Formats: sequence, C-alpha cells, structure tokens
Amino acid sequence: MTNKQMVLESAAYLQKILPAAPEIGLVLGSGLGPLAEELTDAARIPYEKIPHFKSSTAPDHAGQLVCGELAGRRVLCMQGRLHGYEGYAPDEIAYPVYVMKALGVRALILTNASGGINTAFSVGDFMLIEDHINMTGKSPLTGPNDSWLGTRFPDMTFAYAPSLREKADTAAQDCGLTLRHGVYCGVNGPQFETPAEIRMFRALGADAVGMSTVFEVIAAAHCGLPTAAIAMITNMAAGVLMQPLSGAEVNEIAARRGAAFRRLITTLVGKI
Repeated sequence: MTNKQMVLESAAYLQKILPAAPEIGLVLGSGLGPLAEELTDAARIPYEKIPHFKSSTAPDHAGQLVCGELAGRRVLCMQGRLHGYEGYAPDEIAYPVYVMKALGVRALILTNASGGINTAFSVGDFMLIEDHINMTGKSPLTGPNDSWLGTRFPDMTFAYAPSLREKADTAAQDCGLTLRHGVYCGVNGPQFETPAEIRMFRALGADAVGMSTVFEVIAAAHCGLPTAAIAMITNMAAGVLMQPLSGAEVNEIAARRGAAFRRLITTLVGKI
C-alpha cells in the first residue's frame, strides 16, 4: 500500500532531476501522448527509473514523466498511464498522483480515450467528465490508510472540481470547440464491453466508458488535489452502431482529433 515514506522517496528522486517545481499535473491517455512533445525545456524520466513507480506496458504509452513548460505553466506530464488490465493494483495505478501532490502540483488534468454511450455523441467529440461510476469493484484506498496522504473516508462529491470544469468550458469556447458534459463509467478491460453491458451502463446514467481515470480521481480526492478530466470519444461503444470495435480505431481517431485536443488542453493549462 502507498505510504508517506514511499511518496517522499519518489519525490526526492525527482526533485534532483526536474528543472523546476511543477504547478500542474497532466495525465495523457491512449493516443494522446504527443502533447508531451509540446512541453518546452523539458526533462524526461522513464517510469522504471523512479523509485516505486511501475512501468507502462499499454500500446502507444511512452511510459515516462515529462516536466517542462506549457502555456506559461510548469507542467509535470505522465506520457502514458497504468491500467488494471496490465496487472497493476489500483494503488499502483494511482501512486503517481500522490507523488505529484508531494512535488507541489496544485491541479491535476486527466485525459483519456473513451467509448461513447450517449447516442447524442459522435466519434471525435470531447467530453468533460462531471462524475464517474466505478464498475471495477476496486479502490486504490483499500487497506490500511496513511493519514499523511488523506482521510480514511474521502468525500467524492466534488472530485471533479467545479472551478476547473468552468475553466475547461471557457477553454473550449476560446478554442471554438464543443465540449460535451457527461458521466464516465470506469471498467477494468482489456476486452471491450458487451452490448448488454453498455445498455446497463446507459441505464445507470453513464455517457462514456473507458479503462482508466477512476483510480486516479479517487486518489486525487483522497489527497486533496483539485482535478479536471476530459475524454475523447474515439469510438461508439459496443452495440451503439452494431459494428466491431478495435484498438486501431481508437488510435486512428485520437490521431485525427489530436491537434484540436492538444489545443484544448493547452488552453486549459493556461487558465489554471
């Protein structure tokens, strides 16, 4: 389980390498890694070199921290994240969030590639996550609680910070982009969901589904780190269009809409 000593050891290692103390944390999901290349004066540290970090094995995830400047802010960027389907435990997936907080990060932006459940959505849309449904049956807070990290029973009412959501809406307007709003359903994967599961998620109130994000948001709420999350709808979920799904489709749409997405996130960073 994550504890104070582990987090401080990771932070101490990074403080010796990073060019400056970061202000904003950024996690890049599937197909969204190229944004990290836009950071200037950047330092890059592979996850496997950082004490207590795990290595990313997901396709197209570079598996490194990139620290530099973006839109006039000092940003610490995860170029690729960890997932439950890689075999990692929830606390291992969420661990970098605590390290970011220890390094001085004051706001966290999460991104992901998601399947659209809401039939009003289209492939290539961006969705601001207002809330989530955790269908993994797991939590990164399971086990003994280190009170240095956060309270035993963190409140999730404002896990997606209203003030950051307002800034995201303003950023989208400034970019001339439509930003959908909705509820994200987090699952384990790696298989895509069945049409019956998607019908269930829709009945529960979910607008999009994906295999990440929820553990990181829980950890951020636990340690008091304000968070915003934006999903790119890279495919319509199983049964919506009654066509096969593939990981290649996810990456193709992410590449096609990547420039607009990077512009949105960069504008949001500049407003925090």
